[in-house]
Amino acid sequence: MSRFSGWARRLTAVLVLSGAVVALPVQEALAAPPLTTPWTAEVTPDNALPEYPRPQLVRSEWQNLNGLWQFAATGSITTPPTGQNLAEQVLVPYPIESGLSRIQRHEDRMWYRRTFTVPAGWSGRRVRLNFGAVSWETRVWVNGTAVGAHTGGYDPFGFDITPALRSGSNELIVGVYAPVDATGAPIGKQRRSPGGIFYTAHSGIWQTVWMEPVNAASITRLDTTPDVAAGRLDLVVQATGASGQQVRAEVLTGGNVVGTATGAIGAPLRVPVPNARLWTPDDPFLYDLRVTLTGTGGGDVVTGYFGMRSVGKAMVGGVLRPTLNGRFVFQLGTLDQGYWPDGISTAPTDAALRFDLEQQKALGFNTVRKHVKVEPARWYYWADRLGLMVWQDMPSMRTGTGPSAADRTNFESELRRMVDHLRGITSIVQWVPFNEGWGEYDPARIADLVKSWDPTRLVNNNSGSNCCGFDGGNGDVVDDHIYVGPGTPQRPSATRVAVLGEFGGLGLLSPGHQWPGTGFAYEMTSNATALTGRYVSINEQLKPLIAGNGLSASIYTQPTDVENEVNGLWTYDRRVLKMDAERVRAVNRSVIQAATGLTAGGLVSLRVTTAGHTDRFLRHQDGLARTDVITAGGTDTLKLDATFWARPGLANATCFSFESRNFPGHYLRHASSRVRKDARDGTALFDQDATFCARAGQAGTGVSLESLNQPGAYLRHHNDAVHIARSGGPNAWDTPTSFAADVTWLPDTPWWRSGAGLTVGAAQSLRVTTPGFTDRYLRHQDSLARTDVVSAGSAQLLKEDATFFVRRGLAEGSCYSFESRNFPGRYLRHADFRVRNDARDGTALFDQDATFCAQPPRAGGAGVTLASYNIAGHNVRHFAEAVYIAVPGGSHAFDSATSYEQDVTWAVAPPWAP
Repeated sequence: MSRFSGWARRLTAVLVLSGAVVALPVQEALAAPPLTTPWTAEVTPDNALPEYPRPQLVRSEWQNLNGLWQFAATGSITTPPTGQNLAEQVLVPYPIESGLSRIQRHEDRMWYRRTFTVPAGWSGRRVRLNFGAVSWETRVWVNGTAVGAHTGGYDPFGFDITPALRSGSNELIVGVYAPVDATGAPIGKQRRSPGGIFYTAHSGIWQTVWMEPVNAASITRLDTTPDVAAGRLDLVVQATGASGQQVRAEVLTGGNVVGTATGAIGAPLRVPVPNARLWTPDDPFLYDLRVTLTGTGGGDVVTGYFGMRSVGKAMVGGVLRPTLNGRFVFQLGTLDQGYWPDGISTAPTDAALRFDLEQQKALGFNTVRKHVKVEPARWYYWADRLGLMVWQDMPSMRTGTGPSAADRTNFESELRRMVDHLRGITSIVQWVPFNEGWGEYDPARIADLVKSWDPTRLVNNNSGSNCCGFDGGNGDVVDDHIYVGPGTPQRPSATRVAVLGEFGGLGLLSPGHQWPGTGFAYEMTSNATALTGRYVSINEQLKPLIAGNGLSASIYTQPTDVENEVNGLWTYDRRVLKMDAERVRAVNRSVIQAATGLTAGGLVSLRVTTAGHTDRFLRHQDGLARTDVITAGGTDTLKLDATFWARPGLANATCFSFESRNFPGHYLRHASSRVRKDARDGTALFDQDATFCARAGQAGTGVSLESLNQPGAYLRHHNDAVHIARSGGPNAWDTPTSFAADVTWLPDTPWWRSGAGLTVGAAQSLRVTTPGFTDRYLRHQDSLARTDVVSAGSAQLLKEDATFFVRRGLAEGSCYSFESRNFPGRYLRHADFRVRNDARDGTALFDQDATFCAQPPRAGGAGVTLASYNIAGHNVRHFAEAVYIAVPGGSHAFDSATSYEQDVTWAVAPPWAP
């Protein structure tokens, strides 16, 4: 605050605008923003966002018009105050409600005024005046001449002002009408009376204003669409005044031209991009683009950039998944709202704009959901450059009232402009027209409309339709919002991938770093350690949802606090990271890794991906690794042979070793190039031979497993046998034919779902292992499961209630169901999370509810944990004498993280009633 106070001194009575000295009334000392950021004090009238604002259509000559302008509120924007000094000053391009603007209040209607001089070197060319964005209706005059008008708060626009110019000083006046939520225009979370999850409005000019000289024939837009499969860039160049001219497009990297094409304005150009380096979050490589108009009348040259990548959806292991470059990558992101305490909607500096994205990437996220806001073009440039996939929301109309016919027409116009404006952004992988039903109408039609405009990306017709809107039933995505969550989101369908579009919202107060008011969150925590622990806990719960529920993406609320919402990873002023960075990064990376199907400590089966053989799996037989067809009707032995524990690599913990499920202590290893299942012998050589490093699948999906001690050699099936092989090597199994497919494995749901064994048909009792309660046993009473003390002297009925027959799982034979000892045909099952003893009713749901997969004890030592078969991440737990299926740190009281590990661990005891 002390640095900022120097900026906020009394202003001089003289305002200098492009060399013109304008006398103004003395303005009182400026109020500082309610909360400053590390960049607040860096903002001055001379350096307000000085960067070229349009990275995808760059011209070398331009003039920034950001800085101090004159300002006045008004009741009408029809008659400009030409030749009149205005009483106040505003720092453009910060919205008038922001502290950085120096106005710090809302006005429905307003005037902006300044003067400018056109550089002499621009003589003979047209002059274009550009606005990054103005909210909401804009009218512009130059030297008293109306040069254009625009409606829409989030899209760029501009005017040719050449006819209105004169030599020397020119007067520019901008009138703005900003009704915010008084009308039905798209506004996102802006409110004139902010509160709760709705925030301070951002009115007037809120993105950079600039001029540039252009030729009569000039390029106006570059529509870029990478075609990875064809190895080219599909480009449409839009231009004005270019009738009869040709356009030449050049793709460059490192200053060298690698592809070129020539064609007509407005027609598709196919520019070759040979041996394309693909854009991914791990390698966000961008190509440069140079486009030139050629022909009579002089050329125009602009530069830009693009990334080569494809976006789609595909069945992966029988589950519909979103794909990037043909691969399923779990999209782990944040709900990024783009608000700042000093600039409201406008970041104070470009470094600040970049900071938010850099920090999210550094914490292990690979995705950002840009929530009901469109950012300045440089925000998308940084997302492209840093490597973050983006879900782009359309700013929503106001809540609480249905949109009128005029509102709908305007909404669709602004929606189309958003898509057109951002269609060349590499990082955008999904369009989201509606959020939680806010201003929603015709969602199915709107989703189809957006898809018709841009078929190259996924369309999510309504994020959060499960909680607050209605679902059109179409589009590419089914999207749930669950707070705190993650709960049990909907499963994917044959046409829609399943995502968790919002969850989390864990809060922590940070005195001295908060917006004025009362901070709130969906769940408050007491300190940074507790907050980090809860974050880790709920993200760990995503892992079983990925494998068991088909979940393909999650969006955490949120990267920073926003006004009175204190549920950010960072404080609103960006000065304090509220969580432990290492723990956050570790769990985030582990969730993304879990989506490959390989999670250290998890069970996995490895499916062949070679066409015509995808019903085969890696298994061991008689000590050798091979592949065989496995189906649901296969034998238990075959399923066990094809199931492995993925362990941290014996010789390198960042890689993997694969321990046999049915032969503990035996691992897959290579010997003389053949892959075998052998007992670990304690030698360093064995550990090296048994360690394989996961690489991106060479066939475009899944994983390839590279030998740790023979780099370049991969686990490959050849005929029925499995070897480590090198493409083109000297052995028969090194043949390059189908090599990429043969060394690509799809981690799949394990054929044997239980990691611990119980004796089918045996009568057993299950004893509590929580210290202080180890004399209690699981039993049923009045159809409900609970725990009670059972001893040799207990009544016979109690002993029978505490005894169950272990049966093969009713829904899955590698798991278990528990039949009541004294009520044949009745089984333990869960319903609304409570465990009960009910009669089997013949439904598939009952059989799933009554099936539990036994796993090694979470608390260590002896015993088992009983995982729900159909609600991922939930285990049978005793809590205050009752028994539930629970998840650690979930939204219910019985999900308490306290003693969870012990409470879900049960000792398998002799039956009280044999």
